[in-house]
Amino acid sequence: MNLKERDRKHLWHPLTQHKSHPDHLPIVKAEGVWLFDDEGNQYIDGISSWYTCMYGHCNPKIINAVTEQLQALDQVVFSGFTHEPAVELSEKLMKILPSNMDKIFFSDNGSTSVDVAIKMALQYYFNKGEKRNKVIALENAFHGDTFGAMSVSGLSVYNGPFEDFLLGIDRIDVPDTGNWEEVQKNFRELLDKNEVAAFIYEPLVQGAASMHMYAAEHLEVLITMAREANVLTIADEVMTGFGKTGKNFASDYIDIKPDIICLSKSLTAGVAPMALTCCSLEVYHAFYDDDMSKGFFHGHTYSANPLACTAAIAGIDLLNSKQIQDSIERINRRHLNFERHIASHPKVKSTRVKGVILAVDLNVEMDRYGKLRDQLYAFFKEQGVILRPLGNTVYTLPPYIISDKELDQIYKVIEKCLEII
Repeated sequence: MNLKERDRKHLWHPLTQHKSHPDHLPIVKAEGVWLFDDEGNQYIDGISSWYTCMYGHCNPKIINAVTEQLQALDQVVFSGFTHEPAVELSEKLMKILPSNMDKIFFSDNGSTSVDVAIKMALQYYFNKGEKRNKVIALENAFHGDTFGAMSVSGLSVYNGPFEDFLLGIDRIDVPDTGNWEEVQKNFRELLDKNEVAAFIYEPLVQGAASMHMYAAEHLEVLITMAREANVLTIADEVMTGFGKTGKNFASDYIDIKPDIICLSKSLTAGVAPMALTCCSLEVYHAFYDDDMSKGFFHGHTYSANPLACTAAIAGIDLLNSKQIQDSIERINRRHLNFERHIASHPKVKSTRVKGVILAVDLNVEMDRYGKLRDQLYAFFKEQGVILRPLGNTVYTLPPYIISDKELDQIYKVIEKCLEII
């Protein structure tokens, strides 16, 4: 049996209806921006494998560091123990995180980082003797697939069967110039009930909601309103973190910083699963007590895995390098040039760019996981580029190391799809 046939026997893939999509593309090697299948075909990874491999696949600096660490310490429980990679990672993070961040809590993935944040916020008020059991989230948000993260997410395509089992969440519309006054009014009414523990948001870019972008100015007002109402703010930077919006974190575009930040995905450059929930000293102090029950009783077996921490350290070093920072600016300029070139095309409904993120809305009706979307996905693969349309939105979020020639190949296939859609 070939790899596809062997895969079909036992594996259950994410976001897949296996009856209509039984086969999956076997990838046997990755290098730089390229993925290679079992038949020798190669593909540009135009979405950095879900926004993780931002420094390219199998980056030598990261692989060498992890290989060296593997020979010294592979894993140790993080309850009652510590190690150099975790400590060094915390020190490097504090140099690039928003200045009010002081503590980091380890978990395994983006969803768990959000669950940790929600639990932190709810227990923060519980420890203070205040009854606050509500969380405010944005419409069309996506924060992950575990139950806490699902609760604050708003995409029913993912959450439909579980809606009766989720936490109680209040929602407000994503602000724009047309609804801004109404959003502020609704937000104020929810805050005035004094039941809200936290306001959670994806800063500036809602990834799963077709890379929807909104203004930093509006978000800053909402964060300020929450702060004035003594409500904790949670920035879910799982997708936006580590340079993708053009700054280290999307929260860097806003003067008022969140109380809690969730990080994962490109944190470890795609090499190993790991997530962080970072918080201010004020949040941490609500758990710092002689009473054991006020501690934060949440733990993951692989918390602060030394190999994942080592990959993250190497990734931060790369992010801070002039080469990567220059490349982020270069990709942004190229995206903006392509946006200007393509925006007036009759098959283009709208376009947007933030940092290394480029999104193009096609002027056609398309289900999020419908037949036409699947045909587009297959077309891109046939052209040697991996792009995963979100309904009628085609987007790219390429690795920072991508060359101009490789970027041109992505632009070419996006433009080519407009002629056949």
